[in-house]
Amino acid sequence: MANAPFELKGKSVYVAGHRGMVGAALVRRLAREDVHLVTVDRREVDLCNQAAVFDWFAKTRPQVIFLAAAKVGGIVANDTLRAEFIYDNIAIAANVIQAAHQNGAEKLMFLGSSCIYPKLAPQPLREDSVLTGPLEPTNEPYAIAKIAGIKMAEAYRSQYGSDFISVMPTNLYGPGDNYHPELSHVVAALIRRFHEAKVAGAKSVIVWGTGTPRREFLYVDDMADACVHLMKTYSSAELVNIGTGEDITIAEFARVVAAIVGYGGEIGFDTSRPDGTPRKLLDVSRLAKLGWRATTSLEDGVRRAYEAYLSHT
Repeated sequence: MANAPFELKGKSVYVAGHRGMVGAALVRRLAREDVHLVTVDRREVDLCNQAAVFDWFAKTRPQVIFLAAAKVGGIVANDTLRAEFIYDNIAIAANVIQAAHQNGAEKLMFLGSSCIYPKLAPQPLREDSVLTGPLEPTNEPYAIAKIAGIKMAEAYRSQYGSDFISVMPTNLYGPGDNYHPELSHVVAALIRRFHEAKVAGAKSVIVWGTGTPRREFLYVDDMADACVHLMKTYSSAELVNIGTGEDITIAEFARVVAAIVGYGGEIGFDTSRPDGTPRKLLDVSRLAKLGWRATTSLEDGVRRAYEAYLSHT
């Protein structure tokens, strides 16, 4: 089994999901490394298609893989597209991990999600709390698919000695986010909602839920930097949380977004909408011991995200 430190220099590095918010951030970060970056468009290789994935890997044989491809969405998307979320994400993980093994990849990183943790797990969420209790029902299919990916990486490491690792990013936001009015995550949804309200001169904006759940938010380029750091320095079966170690209520966060967007109206809450998990704060002590901490403040990150949103509207 290969051990850290792991040398990226000169390697063929494949970012799966390079057009998504997370994958694009990884591509930006890897531009600062001396690597041969490999990407392939979904129209050329559908990662849910096993034959297509196996064929592409056999021809390309990437040495290093960041598995950031996934079918993702906010609380409504997770709760309504349950079949797609479990099928697509299990298929992507199974196909890419097996293909990496078959073609002698030197190292693979599987990116999970903080929703893998039980709904009522003790806070902050420690890596060893996976599978210790029931999941949040609204995103259970997605969470189960991500847990399957984690367990696959563990199994290939155990059986074959594969240097496959898994990381668990917290709630991410930044350039390339999805601003769909119904299917987006909370950061993108609020940026869009407050911006449109400002432009329209609306007197109030309604935020889904009670506003009381607490969430941790990480700027996506910080996440990418953490992933590259861990790819170079970490080699173990145990998960590593990636986050800031700080959280904020949705109500407080809404006020931060409103201030940065420049919206001065009232903020109300639609309590008929689901809140989701009461709190999701990651324990990032393992990551800190490995020598990495987030550097982008919430205000700076939201400001950059809003600038990116404006540049594409």
